Formats: sequence, structure tokens, C-alpha cells
Amino acid sequence: MKKVEKVEKLYACSETSSSKQSISSTGTTASISTPQDESFKLDKHAERCLRTMEDYLYKQQLTDVILIAGQKRIPAHRLVLSANCEYFAAMFTNSLRETFQNEIELKEVDGDALWGIVRYFYTGIIDLLEDNVETLLATASLLQLSSIVEACCQFLIKQLHPSNCLGIRRFADIHGCTNLLHTANVYTNDHFMEVVKNQEYLLLTADDVAMLLQSDDLNVTSEESVFDALRRWLEHDPKIRQKESSRLLAYVKLPLLTPAFLTDYVENNEMFREQRSSQVLIMEALKYHLLPERRPMLQSNRTRPRKATVGQLLSIGGMDTLKGATTIDVFSLRTNTWRTLVNMSSKRSQFGAAVVEKKLVVAGGRDGLKTLNTVECFDFNAKTWGSLPPMTIHRHGLGVTVLEGPLYAVGGHDGWSFLNTVERWDPTTRQWTYISPMCSQRSTVGVAVLNDKLYAVGGRDNSSSLSTVECYDPHSNKWTSCAPMSRRRGGVAVAVMNGCLYALGGHDAPSSNPHASRFDCVERYDPKTDTWTTVASMSIARDAIGVTVLGDKLLAVGGYDGQQYLSLVEAYDPLLNEWHQVTPLNSGRAGPCVVIENSLTF
Repeated sequence: MKKVEKVEKLYACSETSSSKQSISSTGTTASISTPQDESFKLDKHAERCLRTMEDYLYKQQLTDVILIAGQKRIPAHRLVLSANCEYFAAMFTNSLRETFQNEIELKEVDGDALWGIVRYFYTGIIDLLEDNVETLLATASLLQLSSIVEACCQFLIKQLHPSNCLGIRRFADIHGCTNLLHTANVYTNDHFMEVVKNQEYLLLTADDVAMLLQSDDLNVTSEESVFDALRRWLEHDPKIRQKESSRLLAYVKLPLLTPAFLTDYVENNEMFREQRSSQVLIMEALKYHLLPERRPMLQSNRTRPRKATVGQLLSIGGMDTLKGATTIDVFSLRTNTWRTLVNMSSKRSQFGAAVVEKKLVVAGGRDGLKTLNTVECFDFNAKTWGSLPPMTIHRHGLGVTVLEGPLYAVGGHDGWSFLNTVERWDPTTRQWTYISPMCSQRSTVGVAVLNDKLYAVGGRDNSSSLSTVECYDPHSNKWTSCAPMSRRRGGVAVAVMNGCLYALGGHDAPSSNPHASRFDCVERYDPKTDTWTTVASMSIARDAIGVTVLGDKLLAVGGYDGQQYLSLVEAYDPLLNEWHQVTPLNSGRAGPCVVIENSLTF
């Protein structure tokens, strides 16, 4: 008995001990392990439950509410509706009147769309079709189902077509779908020429046409296309729409039409002939052509070209961290983007470039320490490089421009000395000939054509940077001096806008001093008064800037600030006298040649 009691006590003690023990067959105690806690998970449990609920839905079992939309009655489960939709959750859990109603009417809701959404609550699947996507989106928007709204928007984006984009744009605007509205608007602008050929365009209201035509982002080849689009809309219902003709004509940039087009197709159009307001607009446009000297005072939104009609800006080569960029990058004002068009066929820096007869001509420059006289051209149509006869003199730091057809190579440095010589290439004879030399030797000179004369601005000679300016008349073959700039500017950038010369940046160091003081200041030259005035400064002091006019803005591209090659691109608005930054270059570069080409499509 004592032995048995001892064993029982030992067993009882082991039951309460934190380290559980057992008695072995020999009578001794041994440790045993307790299995760890486990959890069991049934695969796809939630899906099975929802599938069962869906089964109940179709059998109308355990349903506790009926949704009424139009003629459709949809039984459903409050719990499922609330779990999937905050709109229903607020309705059923906040002691609203609907909380206790067995039937709830949803006014102005499409019954089929609502039934599709209710089934989505049970299945997580909804069918998007061309026939139902708009009603689904409207219903989902009312029920605050953002995931379905976004899915519908993405579906509609894929369906965009010139025949339906205006309707989708209007639908997106009504329902506050910001991304869809933006995308449809961009698509409409991109495909404007095809959009206006479709019935949807002809059925627009006058206000919708006004909103469309006033956009500067229309992808059109010329302003004539915009006028033709307006004419097509007016002639679709002339008796009713003639009263809108003057108001809508104001959205066509008439001053940018040719005088012949204005006379033949606008002034003589019966839609505008009897409209006084239309005649005022036509006279404004004709004055713009008849009085070119007054154009700076006649600037308005109607004289500002649309982004697609200003051509493409080409940034060609230049100096970069690899000591010579070879790419030609293209900037589209309408898309506000850069892309690489092609690589140059050879490496060169401090060269000149211009567009002659729809070909890009690149002349002179340096390849390492070697100064070049070679000339090559890129055919925009064939997308191929070819060579032209070389210049008579090797030149780097030259200025290149086109005046009345021929191309001029101005000044520069031949590797030994600064040059005042100028030679001209005639595309007809394909020959280079000398013209009268400049009064001063000039390298890194800024050149531009204004009022049928060639201007050579600033640059460097053997001793210092220059502030002097001279002007060449091709008919007399003579150079004359003009008023000097307020500063000496080597490496200056020069362009023409609104009848004036603009000189940007540059440096004032003598040729032997590499530590130049660079400028952010800009000067404007008026040939009528032979005076320079200072305008708004750029954001960064720099030289070796590429500059051109794109539309109604002056663009300053790249440059060198003394420490780095810049990708910065700035645009100058002469009306506001302000600079603002635009999309930068893909990589920093100094001394890119910048030209405009109208035949490229982006």
C-alpha cells in the first residue's frame, strides 16, 4: 500500500508540475512534451462564404432588403451591401429612416447598372461593356465606389477614338472624373484634325466649339485648319448658327493667316460678310500684315501661335562632360518634351548650324584640337546625312545664319588667329564665296538677321571680349557700325524677336583669361533708334547659350556657368518681361546650336 500511495502522489505531483513527467516501465520518471497550439485555416473560406451568399441572393433566401431602381427590384442582404459600400453602410448603421425599411428606392439610378454592382459585391467581378460602362460609372460614382469608377475610366480611356472623344470628355466633366477628362482632352487636341470630321463635332453646342477652338494645344499644321473646322461647324446648320459666327471667329488667330487666305476665304465668306464684329476682326488681321512695323504694339492672344504651328526646336551638339555631345535633340512646345532625333555624323564643337531648304547644315567647329572647314547636312525627309563643299577657311567659334537664301559663315578662329572674314554659301550654285570682311575680328560671335540685314554682335578678338556691333547689307556688300552694347560679351547668344535684337549672357574675360565673369543680364537692340536697353535677367549667369524664338517666346538653352554644363532651358515673355523655366535638356551642354524646323512631326 505504501508503495502504491507513493506512486499516486508522484503522479499527482507531476500533473501540477510546470515540467510534466511520466513514469517509465522501470519505475523511474521521464519528461514528456505537450503538443504546441495549432490553428486551422480553410482555403478560400471567404470566397466559399460569398459564393454561398450569392446562392442565397439568386434564390432570394435570407435577403432582408429590396433595392428599387426604375422598374427593377433587387433583393439583397444588408450585411453584404454594408460590407462592400460605405454608402450602404451609412444608410443601414446610423439609424436613418432607410435602416428600418424593407424596400429602398434609389432615384435616378439605372436598374441594370445597380444589379451589376450588387452582384459585384458578392463576386468581386463586374462586366464592363461599351453599352453599359457609362451607366455603371454614373451609378458607381453615386454610390462612392471609387474602384469601379476608376475601372470604368480606364475602360473608356482605351475606347477613345476621334468619333467619340468629345462625348467622353463631356461625360467625364459631368461626373468629375479628373483623369479621364484630362486624358480625353489631350486625345481631342492630339487628334483634332480627325475629330472635326466626325458627326460628334458637328453636333457640339457653340460653347463647346468655343472651348475647343480657344485651346493653344490643338495639333494642327496651320491656323487655316482651325478656320476650316469653324466653317464646317457653321455650315452644318447655317441659319441657326450664323448668329454665333462672330463670337467663334474671335477664337481663330486671324493675324496668323496669310493675306490671300484672309481675302479669299474669310472676308468673302457670307457667314461673316454682314457681321460687323467679324469685319473688325478681319481688319485687325489685315493691318497686322500691312503694317509690320506696328506688330509689337498689336500683340494679343490672336497673334500668339498655337504650339503645334511654331515648329520643333532642335538642340544640336555642344560641349558636355564627355567633351562633345553628338546628339540632336528635339523639343515640342505642344507636348513640352524632348526626344533624341539623330546623332551627328562626326564629333565637333564650337560649330555653326542653320536650316537651308529643309536641310540642317552644320559648318566648321573643332574636333579636339583640330579646327574644321568641313560642312555636312541632314535631310529631314530622308533622315540621312550628306556632305557639302567645305568652307574656304577652317573656322571654330563662327556664327552661322541664313539671309535671303544663302548661308553665311561669320568670323571665328582658324586655330592660329581670330578672323574678320565672312564667306557665303549659295545653295543654287553650291559654292562658297567671300564677301566684305567685318570691321573687327570676332570669335564666339553672335549673329542674327533683322530687316534683311546681318548683325554681328560681340564676340572676342585677340585682346578681349567685345561690346561692338556691326551690320551687313547684302545689297551694298558693306558693314556699318551700330551702337555698342553696355557690356563686353564674348560667347554671347543673339536672336531676333518682334523687330529687335536680343543679346543674352556671355563673358567679359580677355581671350587669355579662362576665369571669365559671366552674365545673366539681357539687352535688347531697337534698329529704329539704334539703342540698347536692358530687359529682365535670366535666372543663372552663363555663356555659350543656344537661343532661338519658339512661338512668341525667346528660349535660352543650356550654357556654361563656369563650373558645369547646364541642362537649364528658360523662356522669355516679352509682354511680361519675365523669364520662366521650361522642360530641361536631357543632359547638360554648352554651345548647342539651336534652330527651328517646321517639317518635323513629333
